[in-house]
Amino acid sequence: MSVLEKLSSADAIALEDKYGAHNYHPLPVVLSKGEGVYVWDVEGKKYYDFLSAYSAVNQGHCHPKIVGAMMQQAQTLTLTSRAFYNDQLGKYEEFVTNYFGFDKVLPMNTGAEAVETAIKICRKWAYEKKGIHEKAAKIVVCENNFHGRTTTIISFSNDENARKNFGPYTEGFIMIPYDDVEALEEVLKNEKDIAGFLVEPIQGEAGVYVPSEGYLTKTKALCEKHNVLFIADEVQTGIARTGQLLAVNHENVQPDILILGKAISGGAYPVSAVLANDHIMNVIQPGQHGSTFGGNPVAAVVAIAALEVVTDEKLAENAETLGQLFRSKLSEYIAGSTIATLVRGKGLLNAVLINDTEDSSTAWDICMKLKENGLLAKPTHGNIIRFAPPLVMNEEQLLDCVSIITKTLQEFEK
Repeated sequence: MSVLEKLSSADAIALEDKYGAHNYHPLPVVLSKGEGVYVWDVEGKKYYDFLSAYSAVNQGHCHPKIVGAMMQQAQTLTLTSRAFYNDQLGKYEEFVTNYFGFDKVLPMNTGAEAVETAIKICRKWAYEKKGIHEKAAKIVVCENNFHGRTTTIISFSNDENARKNFGPYTEGFIMIPYDDVEALEEVLKNEKDIAGFLVEPIQGEAGVYVPSEGYLTKTKALCEKHNVLFIADEVQTGIARTGQLLAVNHENVQPDILILGKAISGGAYPVSAVLANDHIMNVIQPGQHGSTFGGNPVAAVVAIAALEVVTDEKLAENAETLGQLFRSKLSEYIAGSTIATLVRGKGLLNAVLINDTEDSSTAWDICMKLKENGLLAKPTHGNIIRFAPPLVMNEEQLLDCVSIITKTLQEFEK
């Protein structure tokens, strides 16, 4: 089959089904074009994108500034590996550390890689700076977390679908309930050799669970008291998604280690980053961690452009304003609904809880109907629908989307 031959949706789905591993269950829509808040399928139907590639395209699809930077650099130099210096990485490192207020950055490519990197940095810091005996360091994590699907990360997941038949599992993690300050305090008081606390400021994949006000402030204070590193996984919640540049900014918390990915590139290129100050990051020495593509010149210029768009277009402020409007309008509808029971979130990271069990198909069926009505979203955890449009959306577009969502929900009212 020629790569130029135009495929129908059915043909494209059949090809993936036959030749690709079945590790995803996509909504049956085949997209071929994106611009701003919109995507088009191969038959030319236009949709609002309300997933944003799991918050990777916060700046909108194919943002001209980001794509322009990528194209220009791709025609000049794409990859040197870190065996040599390149003329873009230092500029990016200076930019991104100043942008987020840290001394150092360790550049990687994907979110899961960045989480793995943070774990390694935390453990090495524990042995060399805190004095924990080698191989004894423990990291505290939260129930229902989602930090990726590597073998180490699934070792501290309680998602059996992600874990089952992938063991043996990596040791060194203690799991506590999310949004439970007392549980963390108990562990830090009674457990020896705690190196870090790894947490999502808002649990996205678990269904957009927003912790109680003060949770981040209190847990950070506990970490400081016990000389434990506070590690914030902002791969999904960072880069203006929740109405602040970072979700931890809602409580003015500065993590010891910050993990970023997804929208740090505007979805144009795989870029992730781990940021920390010198007393932590300097434990990493040559040969101890790396990536062939991490810190490549295309990634460097793309990330700078993507972060400049966030500032120049005031995307955090827009997410805050439109998020409040979205939750207000959906709450009005839900007050009289039998099919939807709750809307929750921050900024433009929101979820609607569907009145059915987790093993039901209702949320999936609603998303299928939303697709027919011109809006793309997906369920998470069975009976929760996540709504996360690009942050370049305007009020008129948002209200149009609210209308699509409420009209679709009406079709499922009992």
